[in-house]
Amino acid sequence: MSHDLTGRWSAIGGAFVFAVITLFITADILMDHQEGAPMAHLLVEAVILVSAVFGFWTMLMSIRGLRRALIEAREDAGRWQDENRTLVQGLSAAISRQFETWGLSEAEREVGLLLLKGLSLQEIADLRQTSERTVREQARAVYRKGGLSGRNELSAYFLEDLLPDLAG
Repeated sequence: MSHDLTGRWSAIGGAFVFAVITLFITADILMDHQEGAPMAHLLVEAVILVSAVFGFWTMLMSIRGLRRALIEAREDAGRWQDENRTLVQGLSAAISRQFETWGLSEAEREVGLLLLKGLSLQEIADLRQTSERTVREQARAVYRKGGLSGRNELSAYFLEDLLPDLAG
């Protein structure tokens, strides 16, 4: 989603720049016309003005498209969550039971869940307001207690049976 926000702010910034250019060029054309500038000069500036207006319009359409795409993505995510709420709750309960079976501490359980969500060690450290080194050690404890070699095996442990068998 941060990419969506970055794209939206970029489009808004671009639209603003084109709007300012449009205003300045319009003012310049009016002043040049009052001062008796040659028609060729005014035509060149008019072409630039039309280009700026087109750029402004294009950026507005981009913002509209980004907004529409963001709304659709949120709706799709909401539908997916609604349709799969029971499955997700069951998976969540199964993960919690397995973490208990492995004997994970509360901190290790939290780190394990955040690893499964795909957060980096630094992101987990920032979220938990601890050092990356502490998170790294807690992650190693999760892997050791689960008999796993790392993050990929942790994810595969819980997801492998949920995915279709492509070999058969």
